[in-house]
Amino acid sequence: MNCPYCGFHDSHVIDSREVNDGIRRRRQCLGCDSRFTTYERIQPTSLFLIKKDERREEFNRDKLLTGMRKACEKRPLPAGAIEKLADDIEAQLYQLGRSEVPSAVVGDMVMERLKNLDYIAYIRFASVYRQFADITALKEEVDTLLSAEAKSPRPVSQLPLLPDESLGKIAKSNRSRRRQKSKVGKN
Repeated sequence: MNCPYCGFHDSHVIDSREVNDGIRRRRQCLGCDSRFTTYERIQPTSLFLIKKDERREEFNRDKLLTGMRKACEKRPLPAGAIEKLADDIEAQLYQLGRSEVPSAVVGDMVMERLKNLDYIAYIRFASVYRQFADITALKEEVDTLLSAEAKSPRPVSQLPLLPDESLGKIAKSNRSRRRQKSKVGKN
C-alpha cells in the first residue's frame, strides 16, 4: 500500500477491525510516519446485466441506488431503508450464482421491494420501468394495488395510497365546526 502523503511503497498495519462489509485497517507509513486508514472489501466476481436490447452492462450498485432514490424522493421513509433494499437486491443477485442476469430480474426485484416499502415509490418506479403508455395503464396499476390492499392490510409503516373515507368525514365535521364558530363570532 503506497502512502497517500509521501508515496512510499511500504506501511505497517497498526490496527485491523471488521466493519459492515469488509475490513478497516489503520496504517502507518514507514517512510514519513504518517497514519492513514484503508478499507478492504471482498469483491465478488463480476456480474453483468443483459439489457432489453441484448447489450451486456456490468452491474452497478450506484445506478440501482440512484433509480430507487428518485422513486423514493420526498417520501417519509426510515433512514437507510433504500440502502438496505439495494444491499438485499445485490446479495440476492450474487446468490443466484450466475455471471449474467437479465435486467428485468433486477427491475422486478426492485418493484417487489418498493411495493412492500411504499406504494407511491412503487408507482413512481413502475411508471418508468414499465413505461406506461397512457393514464389508463397507470390507473389499472393503482387499482391493482388498491384491490391487493383490501385483501391484505398494508404494513403499519406505510402511508395509505389514497385517503380513507373516514378522512373525508373528519374534514366535513371540521368545516362544519369552523362555520359554527364563525357564526358565533359574528353574533
